[in-house]
Amino acid sequence: MRRTLKTLPPCLVAFLLMLTVAFAGNAQELQKKLEELKGISGIEKLESDHYAEKYLVRITQPVDHKNPAAGTFTQRVIVAHVGFDRPTILVTEGYGAAYALNPRYQEELSKLLDANMVFVEYRYFLESTPTPCNWEYLTAENSAYDLHNVNQTFRRLYTGKWVSTGISKGGQTTCLYRAWFPDDVDFSVPYVAPLNRGVEDGRHEPFLRKVGTKKDRRKIEAFQTEILKHKDEIIPMLEKFCKDKKLVFRIPMAEVLDYCVLEYPFALWQWGTPTSVIPPLTSDTQTLFQHLVDISSPDYFAEDQPNISFFVQAARELGYYGYDTRPLRKYLSIRNSKDYLRRIFLPDELRDLDFDRTLYRRMHRYLKREDPNMVMIYGANDPWTASGAAWAVTPRKRNMKLFVQPGGSHRTRIATLPESMREEAIAAIRGWLE
Repeated sequence: MRRTLKTLPPCLVAFLLMLTVAFAGNAQELQKKLEELKGISGIEKLESDHYAEKYLVRITQPVDHKNPAAGTFTQRVIVAHVGFDRPTILVTEGYGAAYALNPRYQEELSKLLDANMVFVEYRYFLESTPTPCNWEYLTAENSAYDLHNVNQTFRRLYTGKWVSTGISKGGQTTCLYRAWFPDDVDFSVPYVAPLNRGVEDGRHEPFLRKVGTKKDRRKIEAFQTEILKHKDEIIPMLEKFCKDKKLVFRIPMAEVLDYCVLEYPFALWQWGTPTSVIPPLTSDTQTLFQHLVDISSPDYFAEDQPNISFFVQAARELGYYGYDTRPLRKYLSIRNSKDYLRRIFLPDELRDLDFDRTLYRRMHRYLKREDPNMVMIYGANDPWTASGAAWAVTPRKRNMKLFVQPGGSHRTRIATLPESMREEAIAAIRGWLE
């Protein structure tokens, strides 16, 4: 028989009512504390499967931290609450924050450490884009100051240990934030973070010539070649595919195919796709085409995509990777891929943007000379590892830890590491929390 409050003992009813009031009071207390923080507005309660409470807030940031006259914008921040006495994970996202709004989302370290989470959307992405969108102020330095402001603001609520972490461009942001503000957090965990030294860094192409087995690499190149040999049949398929998706490009369709083919091995290895999924070369052309776009979709090279801000930063100071066209030169429409990032991705007004190595030099100097509490995680087969900062973890460093997952991809995390590595990484992290 189903029991109701009326059928429960009076003492138990009173206890349950007290708990209900206590939980409601705590919720009101947190929201009230958020409302009292300087620069915080637009507070919205979010659902969560994992956190006691979760809020979307907006923090007012200077468009340029060195020039107040440039105005302000609001940056989207997601606060997931476990307890005021718990550590706090500062997620230094490198792109948009939309996925973190999902009730099922739980950041790895927050789960591992039963910690609060403060998740920061990167400036110039999605709802954290200033109006007008002046590209001059989209810099790594300004992003570091954004994070510092977030840190100092939310420290008024969370006074325990702080940890910065991010994945890919977010991991890169974790590192650069640490270089500008080394004392903001107690330790950092950057995942699969590149540190590129040029618009076309130069280390990724040799990496792709050695990654995996010789059999893997031959199978990949044979597939690329087969696609290009059938370009007369495949280009009409590509045109229809792009028309259906309403994709527009700055380059001719034959070149779009070239770049999909050139991107193919990078994308395959980056996301850990086994070469066993490559269809036999005797397959019909439609099957070959479908596999190509499954791995290396033309969406990536289209105009007006949401990650334009990334490409602006890549061209200015974050760097990127190049393509080795030599093995396929006989079949390509382009003579070479030099300077393709500017030609394909940048709006016309930024085509002459010069790459500045100042950020790379600063990061290189910081990671080489300093020894911050930091766990660096990479995947051995991930092309971004070629330009990662693994070199910075030398035998003389006592605090910097490096973990490279054998066969790992851009999806490498603490949870995917081999058991011995995982235990060592967790031990270091827990040690810093004591």
